[in-house]
Amino acid sequence: MNTTALSIDPQSLSRFADTPKFRIHYYESGQGHPLVLLHGSGPGANGWTNFQHNIPHLARTNRVIAVDMPGWGQSDTQTSETGYDHPAALIALLDALDIDRAALIGNSLGGTTAIEVALRAPERVSHLVTMGAPFPGKNYFSAGNGASEGQKILDEAYRTPTAGNMKRLVEIMCFDPAWATDELARQRSAAAQERPDHLQSYLARPLPRPYFSLGAQMGRIEVPTLAIHGRDDRVVSYEHSLRLVSTLPQSRLLLINRCGHWVQIEHAAEFNRVTAQFVAGA
Repeated sequence: MNTTALSIDPQSLSRFADTPKFRIHYYESGQGHPLVLLHGSGPGANGWTNFQHNIPHLARTNRVIAVDMPGWGQSDTQTSETGYDHPAALIALLDALDIDRAALIGNSLGGTTAIEVALRAPERVSHLVTMGAPFPGKNYFSAGNGASEGQKILDEAYRTPTAGNMKRLVEIMCFDPAWATDELARQRSAAAQERPDHLQSYLARPLPRPYFSLGAQMGRIEVPTLAIHGRDDRVVSYEHSLRLVSTLPQSRLLLINRCGHWVQIEHAAEFNRVTAQFVAGA
């Protein structure tokens, strides 16, 4: 089990920013070129739970901002009135923080947000790093094209966020079962049940997401991109990242064996080193 997390009080990094549609919570540490960390879609997820093993290390050389996106953590939720547009919400947050250009680093849903911002507003993105991110198109040799095993468990955890369902969720997110602790399951269950509005927001989101209709446009993205994927990801097959690197002209792929959907957690030391070097241009 990788133990790269450093002892730090997340409340000391806690911040809020007001944007036209949302009050957005985030964690901030360090100085230098901005790195914006974007969590995945699981119930109880937020900027700290997804990136607590990475923030202290990346903040040694960069200004790190780990966001609770609308509908997660301590941020406002999404509704039919506000819309369900995470890329627009992220651009509004960059404006509120006076950040002209940042490296966007996203796990799963966060990766799709980062990709779409690079498509809409490439001048705002210096680098893309995705971890286990879905990418438009069909799967041909991996997990099929319906909801994956992991997605089905994630959706059930949203409908019934018990500790038992959260245990199943964290188990399928990881290759190494040592990460899927009872304590983590209890924490995620408690965090999810504290915000029933977030749970309902996720279940009420319009489907299919417009992101998945953008495949023909993706080749326009010229931002330097690093796709990192776990070979054993049971939530989003690594075939998605194969499509990404076959489409984006300035992209590369790091495929890691014995790794599930949470590469930034299961292989934190390698993720921290590779990401810092990539953003630095080393």
